[in-house]
Amino acid sequence: MAHYELYNDDGTTDRELCPRCGDSFLADHGDRTHCGKCGYTEWE
Repeated sequence: MAHYELYNDDGTTDRELCPRCGDSFLADHGDRTHCGKCGYTEWE
């Protein structure tokens, strides 16, 4: 996914940021969200 696809036209995003490292988005995998940088995972 390209970086520009993460943001809306007004510069905001509806993606959740990682609570541990804070500067990367959490990837949505259906049953969990995962940070690829630090490995933080939230199970649904």
